[in-house]
Amino acid sequence: MNTHISCEFYDQLMVAIQRKIPSTIVYLENEQKTTVKGVVTELMMIEYEEFLVLEGGKKINLQSIFLFNGKRHKEG
Repeated sequence: MNTHISCEFYDQLMVAIQRKIPSTIVYLENEQKTTVKGVVTELMMIEYEEFLVLEGGKKINLQSIFLFNGKRHKEG
């Protein structure tokens, strides 16, 4: 079940994309918290789910993100 993505989170993502800000993302991957650093290049929909895309093509489901640049977006 998907949870609501806050407007504040979207705004933060859009600023990071527009300004090409190097970002640190903590998210859940294979039931493990994972940290990745990179520049977010775009947001995209894949089969009704929203993903951010990093330079190099890595896609991260917005629902799996706990922290984006130090700001908490989800409990976990």
